[in-house]
Amino acid sequence: MSDFSEELIRSKTEDDQEESCVLSGTGMYFPWLQKHIDTVETGGKKEKDFAQTTSACLNRIQEALLKHQWPQAAGYMHSYFQILEDSDSHKRQAAPEIIWKLGSEILFYHPKSNMETFNTFADRMKNMGVMNYLKISLQHALYLLHHGMLEDANRNLSRAETWRYGEKSSSQEVLINLIQAYKGLLQYYTWSKKKMELSNLDEDDYAYNTASQTMLNHSWKTSVNLGALIQTPGVWDPFVKSYVEILYQIVPSHKLMLEFHRLLKKSEKKDHHKLGLEVLFGVLDFAGCTKNITAWKYLAKYLRQTLMGNHLAWVQEEWNSRKTWWPSFHFSSFWAKSDWKEDIALACEKALVAGILLGKGCRYFRYICKQDHQVLRKKIRRIRKSVKKHSIVNPGL
Repeated sequence: MSDFSEELIRSKTEDDQEESCVLSGTGMYFPWLQKHIDTVETGGKKEKDFAQTTSACLNRIQEALLKHQWPQAAGYMHSYFQILEDSDSHKRQAAPEIIWKLGSEILFYHPKSNMETFNTFADRMKNMGVMNYLKISLQHALYLLHHGMLEDANRNLSRAETWRYGEKSSSQEVLINLIQAYKGLLQYYTWSKKKMELSNLDEDDYAYNTASQTMLNHSWKTSVNLGALIQTPGVWDPFVKSYVEILYQIVPSHKLMLEFHRLLKKSEKKDHHKLGLEVLFGVLDFAGCTKNITAWKYLAKYLRQTLMGNHLAWVQEEWNSRKTWWPSFHFSSFWAKSDWKEDIALACEKALVAGILLGKGCRYFRYICKQDHQVLRKKIRRIRKSVKKHSIVNPGL
């Protein structure tokens, strides 16, 4: 096969038909195995009609794909293009999607295939069946991403995002949402890369401010695209995670951060578990979150889990940058009295966190533990035991 792209994509009107072409009952040429068509029989008679030959060709393609015989599948595929002229309108309308699915798989694995081949095939298929334009554009972009061609994939998605054919249908809307989602995910990747580059620069470096601004611009673009997307009903978990990670860098106190923490906890990666702790501390750095009982409850529980998992260093890393201001910001005598008066449940969660981080000598912890509350006596005893067991001030004591 001297030119695989032409071999797979060329139409029947070209003059370079192979010697093995046969004439079907419809007057159309099929450049594939003569003997196969000649042996197709029904009721003892040979069938050479259009439907029979294309159906047999499709079976051969599927068989070749199952056996990973890519060159053979490509040869049959060349003939199967004739289905586009089927007299049956339903088959004719369904043909572009079938050809795209089979052809793209062949091109993905064929030893003589290349990027130019695939791009040419994808562009032809987009224009061949307008109803499949969005679907093919999305799959084409994913193929480009697989090969590391991020800019080409982004251009492909941008064109598809603005494409319209007739009145927008529900199926078109779903595909457009997916295209916007992957475009946002691609922007997220670019942002992550810029963030990594920024972390390697010194803050006093001249290039730092420029890189920082570039990263911020990418983060806003990503948050706008993904933020609009997740308002649409559907399962968007991979995109939501990217969105909230962007938000975490821009607005660490955002209400979605607690959901982000839950997602990170479910991960099997230690880096994600560590980030889960960082996210909780980040939320409670802000004055607007000081009364958020859910955040304190999550932190109290996660601190114990983290310490029981032998990750004292994680806790110390977060605490070292806060130990000079968190005690007065969260754990003063004033806040202990105020919290106990306004919300006893909140006060208990904060007391546990205060005891773990500052030890049993912490004013907040001592005040809450001295309160004589008949209903909460058992809970306060449990808080004392947890602090004794997990406090990072005197580990193990």
